[in-house]
Amino acid sequence: MSLANLLKTGQLKEHRAGPQEIGRLMAAAERSLADARVAAVSAETRFDAAYRAIMQIGLAALMTRGYRPDTNRPGHHMTIIQTLTLTLGIEAARMVVLDTLRRKRNLADYTGEDIDDASVAACITEAERLLRDIKPRPGKRT
Repeated sequence: MSLANLLKTGQLKEHRAGPQEIGRLMAAAERSLADARVAAVSAETRFDAAYRAIMQIGLAALMTRGYRPDTNRPGHHMTIIQTLTLTLGIEAARMVVLDTLRRKRNLADYTGEDIDDASVAACITEAERLLRDIKPRPGKRT
């Protein structure tokens, strides 16, 4: 799979994002992650906030490559997660964990399945890791 192939299949669209758009998206991801850490709210709300941060970071990573998912097609969350191996270079094992969190989010949203504290913690941890992955390190070019 490549970003060019996903463009050909219609899962991605070309999108030229400027620094302000990427900056707003990253600021939103950081706010979402901060919300996920608020223990006074339900596990579902914390999980949703951490998952939203994952999606925002993944979207920013795609946009820095000149793409965005076609949100008119089903599966755009899956597309964002699957492209993290290409956009941020995460290993396949992490993509599997993120996809498991995506499926858990779907179950919670569409069947009312409970979110346990371990899933909240895992979602927050993965969002934090992605945030570290996307931020440029001193001396490293992106």
